[in-house]
Amino acid sequence: MQQISRMLMKLFQRAKLEKPGQVDPRAAGFTLSLLVAMYDRSGRGYVKTRSAAAALISLSGDTLLAKYRAFFHFYAVPDGKAALITRSALRSLLTDLNQIPAIVGEGCTLSCVEIAIHDCFHGVRNAAIVEEKFLSWLRSEPAVLLWLPTCYRLSATEMVSHQARCR
Repeated sequence: MQQISRMLMKLFQRAKLEKPGQVDPRAAGFTLSLLVAMYDRSGRGYVKTRSAAAALISLSGDTLLAKYRAFFHFYAVPDGKAALITRSALRSLLTDLNQIPAIVGEGCTLSCVEIAIHDCFHGVRNAAIVEEKFLSWLRSEPAVLLWLPTCYRLSATEMVSHQARCR
């Protein structure tokens, strides 16, 4: 928990330098509280760094493709020259990401995760998939993660302005 707290402090200090006046001084504490609520429901005082990273990536202002690639690199296992996502790694990723909508009562069941894994590995004979297959599956907007592109689109439209007048 201390490691994540320090990381968040550094992260928000950098953000404060890049966007003066736009970062709440309590942002690191609020974010840590959110991560604890999502990933430490039993109160052990422990949150996996990878789970916290997945949440921060998904809640970041980056593009969907950049988020998807970051997910792959955090959860992939090295296999010689390439990195691959196994079923187990995908299960961990989806379970971690499912905690975000679950915190507001919108999470899906374990069977939903299993259906998504089956869908992602449909037609795959190997035990793992390469990044392109993973990205292609995510671009198809699987139901288990439909909230992610939806939130991204909502966020992206906040900055849109037009000259139309409404009555």
